[in-house]
Amino acid sequence: MDPIYDRMKANREMPSEASQPIPFAGSVLDAQRHVCAFFHNADEEYRVLLPFIKDGFERGEKAFHIVDPKLREEHRQRLASAGIDAGAAEMNGQFELRNWADAYLRDGHFDQDRMLALIQEVLDGGPQQGFARTRLVAHMEWALEDRPGVDDLVEYETRLNFILPRYKDPVI
Repeated sequence: MDPIYDRMKANREMPSEASQPIPFAGSVLDAQRHVCAFFHNADEEYRVLLPFIKDGFERGEKAFHIVDPKLREEHRQRLASAGIDAGAAEMNGQFELRNWADAYLRDGHFDQDRMLALIQEVLDGGPQQGFARTRLVAHMEWALEDRPGVDDLVEYETRLNFILPRYKDPVI
């Protein structure tokens, strides 16, 4: 047998980093990687999310987070409490932190088409930047407020469920 052929065959059969299952909340994300999670409070939320987020940083994956602008610094502090140097990760392009106004609520309202385009841009951009996978974590408490476009949220989530299977990236 040809050893080069054997190596090529073995490499082809090995799952890529982006296709491997991902631990999340005591379970494993496999083929379905879009999760809607509800929490009683911030401590519970970060108890569940931080191991998932830290695992992504340790694997060298891209992290894209969308948070309430009032909780931006708290989010950074929570990351730091898990040993994540968000500042260094931002400098090298591994981490991007956006406020609701820079994602969901551009121009003061929710536009599902624009948001779907942003998610695709982010997920397509990870590999272009050299990341095998992007872990997208989006806080959506804004949807509880009386905001223009919020009535389109269910349709948006349904449409998102048709887009995300094209990607191996987890979206929480």
